[in-house]
Amino acid sequence: MDFDDLFMFLDRTHSKVGQQYLYNKLRTIQVNEKQTKLNEEIIKELSENPELRISVQKKLEKLNHKDAYYISSLFQEEHLNPPKWFFAIKLLSFASLVSLVLGFFNPIFFIVLLGVFCVNFVIHYWNKNNLVQYTGSIPQLLKLNNVTSHLFTNSLFKKLNPDLQKSIKLIKEVENRMSFFSLEAKLQGEFEIIAWFVFEIFKTMFLLEPLLLFGVLKRLNTKRGEIESVFKFVGHIDMLVSIASLRKGLETFCLPIINDGDKIIAKDISHPLIFNCTTNNIEIAEKSILLTGSNMSGKTSFIRAIGLNVITGLTINTCFAKSLTFPLLKVFSAIRISDDLMNDKSYYFEEVLTIKEMLKESENGDKNLFLLDEIFKGTNTVERISAGKSILSALTKNNNKILVSTHDIELTDMLSDQYELYHFSETVNNNSIGFDYKLKEGKLKNRNAIRILEINDYPKEVVKEAIGIARELDKNYLAKNTTGNNV
Repeated sequence: MDFDDLFMFLDRTHSKVGQQYLYNKLRTIQVNEKQTKLNEEIIKELSENPELRISVQKKLEKLNHKDAYYISSLFQEEHLNPPKWFFAIKLLSFASLVSLVLGFFNPIFFIVLLGVFCVNFVIHYWNKNNLVQYTGSIPQLLKLNNVTSHLFTNSLFKKLNPDLQKSIKLIKEVENRMSFFSLEAKLQGEFEIIAWFVFEIFKTMFLLEPLLLFGVLKRLNTKRGEIESVFKFVGHIDMLVSIASLRKGLETFCLPIINDGDKIIAKDISHPLIFNCTTNNIEIAEKSILLTGSNMSGKTSFIRAIGLNVITGLTINTCFAKSLTFPLLKVFSAIRISDDLMNDKSYYFEEVLTIKEMLKESENGDKNLFLLDEIFKGTNTVERISAGKSILSALTKNNNKILVSTHDIELTDMLSDQYELYHFSETVNNNSIGFDYKLKEGKLKNRNAIRILEINDYPKEVVKEAIGIARELDKNYLAKNTTGNNV
């Protein structure tokens, strides 16, 4: 489905938080009419108010550092637990403080302080491996909360989560402790080495890093819901800015019409990743669609175009067409399957497993869209056609919609009662091949594969023999059809 390429094309976000949110949105279909209406209201305001949009983008760019990717780990992953001997860290920190104070009254306590410092030194650098896991995420959480506070002042954005102020406030309660991590990052990158050295001695002496780290993690562990709320709030706004920017750069787009019907109706639909893509119209009603055509004629791209437009319609309410109407669908694809050498699985076996999952899903009672490209091309002709026919018939049950391409003309005859037949074709003139990429009704009648061999200077005897064999096979196939002995 070229999903990763689609994401890179759609992504106009200005923060790593928004980028993660958009990616998750495209992978998680949740249709909510009320939320969609609010989204469109915000997108419209962002599109018509450039001052607001630029202001929002500048705030979002504060979260564009790669460390912002790790904010999500603070509410998605388990935090480090303090060691069982953590009480010893507290005792050693207190011993350092007492020794330092008493040393001014009795110098012998400075010797005690030196001994405690040596023990603390080992613990301090043992904890560095723990600390490094959070020196990126926690400072970025502070930035996230700050950005959230600014964005939440906008009355329109506030509608996304009216109760968010509680989350912002609860995170601010541990802001002072978390600020230590921001100071640590600044010292590593900006302060002189002497200042860093003095600060490192101070932290080692009183074991500040493990004390603050595990103290902050304990508090953050109780605020996972609040962190997720501010994360989603900022990510959602960034996604809406991205959608507004995307639409601004498109010549043609539409908002999908998602209804309770069973038809998929597309007008001038295109593949979003193909520059100057040729558009096509299609209506998928009672019957599904079986496509024929030669390689490079546009079959697979058209199937992908339908699938990708349904996905973007359901997730970001944007389709690359003049109009697109469809019901709420679950999308499954068996396109560009490859061998899994690491798990010792061939192309055919991978396809078998994928289509098995489709057959299972076809009976789940949901409305499904199944996309298949040249089904079972990794096996022999007889079994490919036999298995293909039975599977494609089974998938049509329960009002599922299927778009499938094939080079097997035999399937068009076997499935004509269940599938509407369409094709893409090319024109071969002298020494050139031309494609118009337009969808045409009916099955493909002209085959040009051998002709293409000829214009690419294949040996004449090879071409001549291929033509003879093709004619003989056609005669045999016609004779079997005439007598009713189909494969």
